[in-house]
Amino acid sequence: MGESKNYELFINGEWIATEEKMPVLNKYTREPFASISVASEEHVNQAVEAAKTAYKQDWAPYDRYLVLKKAAETLVERKEEFANALATEVGKPLGECRGEVERSALTLEISAEEAKRIHGEGVPVESAQGSENRMAFTVRVPVGVVAAITPFNVPLNLVCHKVGPALAAGNAVVLKPAEVTPVSAVLLTKLFEEVGLPKGRLNLLTGDGPQIGDALLANKNVNMFTFTGSPRVGELIRQKAGLRKVALELGNNSATVVHYDAELEKAATLISQKSFNNAGQVCISVQRVYVHENVYDEFLSSLKEKTEGLKVGDPFDPETNVGPMIRLEEAERVEAWVNEAVEMGAEILVGGKRDGAFYSPTILTNTHSDMKICRQEVFGPVISIEKYSSEEEVIEKVNDSDYGLQAGLFTTNLGFAMKAAKQIEVGGLIVNDASAYRVDHMPYGGVKRSGTGKEGPKYAIEEMTEERIIVLNL
Repeated sequence: MGESKNYELFINGEWIATEEKMPVLNKYTREPFASISVASEEHVNQAVEAAKTAYKQDWAPYDRYLVLKKAAETLVERKEEFANALATEVGKPLGECRGEVERSALTLEISAEEAKRIHGEGVPVESAQGSENRMAFTVRVPVGVVAAITPFNVPLNLVCHKVGPALAAGNAVVLKPAEVTPVSAVLLTKLFEEVGLPKGRLNLLTGDGPQIGDALLANKNVNMFTFTGSPRVGELIRQKAGLRKVALELGNNSATVVHYDAELEKAATLISQKSFNNAGQVCISVQRVYVHENVYDEFLSSLKEKTEGLKVGDPFDPETNVGPMIRLEEAERVEAWVNEAVEMGAEILVGGKRDGAFYSPTILTNTHSDMKICRQEVFGPVISIEKYSSEEEVIEKVNDSDYGLQAGLFTTNLGFAMKAAKQIEVGGLIVNDASAYRVDHMPYGGVKRSGTGKEGPKYAIEEMTEERIIVLNL
């Protein structure tokens, strides 16, 4: 990717350059390495019209399977190309980026398989008095045009989590990637074009998020919105979407509990790994850690040692564990939140330093739930550690949150694990791992301000289809 490279819009099978351009920064150097075309309202309406026309064309499930399977295989073949693009535009370490490409290919592969498994069920209407001569069954049909709006932090795999299931279900997609990390989405769109995706099934719009989002919401031919991002924008989409389908993944301030019977070394290792990857810019990154008072000192010593061993630097350096944050302003915000917490009595055990867009992996102690660093979503490389003394107390602490995406629990006590499974208010509880565990075929989604609907191809397909009943009067 040369510095002068401009990436274009993709509408109805055609690449379209626009006069207005927007730079894309290398997040390590903070210098532009490419630019994107900026879509207008007219481009939005053209893309929606192309998608509407395309989804009305027959596209057999097995043909969808073949295209998605070929896309998955081709993505694996081009792993280094995509990983380099991700490391450049996101700023996370190259090793993490390779992992994201592998997961993205798997997400497309799973979507391909699910395209062959979409099914309805028999409905025993004949059991109703007067309907003895009737039979009924359901089928699942595509919703139509799906607007997919994706975030900056996992810009390839989260695109695949929306585009893969939408195509598998027989829909057509208008994709709007984050303007700060659009290149991987453009490369994926080119890949789909090369493997034979029918014209109009995937349309790509780059440019100003609010402008494109407003135009999509104003276009009544969009049948569903699937969005990953902030609660503020998610609520706005839900309000403007009206009666149309909406799936929202809106983040978290994830809690992980370390009980007195936990394997402390394992817990410290996994929490250190899953708190600071992608500079903490992951919806399920560990943010709040609750440690039983009996093992607090021992656990904290181990976590401190592991965190101090993390190297911050160039994403292309194989020794780097943590890269820059997505914007300088985000690093400054995290710095301000940490400083505010310190003023309120928190203590910095590790880190607490900013160097431009880099923020060092940070552990805070002596925190409490009124601090912004605990109450809101940090979305940065910062965790807080608090003590607890009883199961009931820690469950209450975990639930004292506006969010409920995922939580982690380290314990060998099956009774406590079952109690937590029933009482902790989240979309997913991860036992003997941190909150940030995810594989791509599991249902993924939250409660409260973490959103509505599920990702994971099988579950996303349910969101992206309508159930239709067919009744036969024999």
